[in-house]
Amino acid sequence: MQRLLLTLRFDGTRYHGWQVQNNAVTVQQILQDAIERVTGFRSPVIGCSRTDAGVHANMFCCTIDTASALRGKAMTAALNANLPRDIAVYRCREVTQDFHPRYSASGKRYLYRIWNASERNPFWENYAIHQRRVIDTDRLNMAAADYIGKHDFASFCAAGSSVQDTVRSVKSCGISREGELVTFYVEADGFLYNMVRIMVGTLLDISAGKREYDCIPSVIQAHNRLAAGATAPAKGLILNRVYYDGPFADIEI
Repeated sequence: MQRLLLTLRFDGTRYHGWQVQNNAVTVQQILQDAIERVTGFRSPVIGCSRTDAGVHANMFCCTIDTASALRGKAMTAALNANLPRDIAVYRCREVTQDFHPRYSASGKRYLYRIWNASERNPFWENYAIHQRRVIDTDRLNMAAADYIGKHDFASFCAAGSSVQDTVRSVKSCGISREGELVTFYVEADGFLYNMVRIMVGTLLDISAGKREYDCIPSVIQAHNRLAAGATAPAKGLILNRVYYDGPFADIEI
């Protein structure tokens, strides 16, 4: 059996996240169906992350163990011929058996998009939230800088999560604007459940004047989900990049 690393992109609008569920259509299920049609065997697919319903990915890494002779571009083409238009594999490569798409990752980068205009834009309806109030990106960049560093992000973890270690290291974080499209970006060694969306929700509170721009350190120190802002809607979130070190550092988008 050979372990193959598949790198894919998907529009998460129609799916209930990545992980297989009994009563909903997910990206993992659709990919497993395609693999079974191509190889004749329903291979388990291990993903780099568990994205929520409506979340998108520009780089999502997953592995399969297969006896199929198909490799590289041949496997990529065969899978894409059996996948819907909103999921696409763009690279397939062989990796060693000790590679794990989640636990071998050294970090991830997420984007969150906001259409900041008086009127909504139908072209961004499934990929950005709509905010009418003008967002002061300079002010929010000052606030977002307080996310950077190694912190206990318990305040930014969804209530009910079973994770024990809530310490994460944020390497970079900020806000950019291109016309009416505002993008929040954050890169870290790992993320808690709903962490990025809660970070965005807290920044939106600051933008709306509900919180002071220097409130982030006190929210972090509270170690309490109730201290942070609301969880921003899923549709604005994109897993943009997964990073690997060592022998897997050449895995590119």
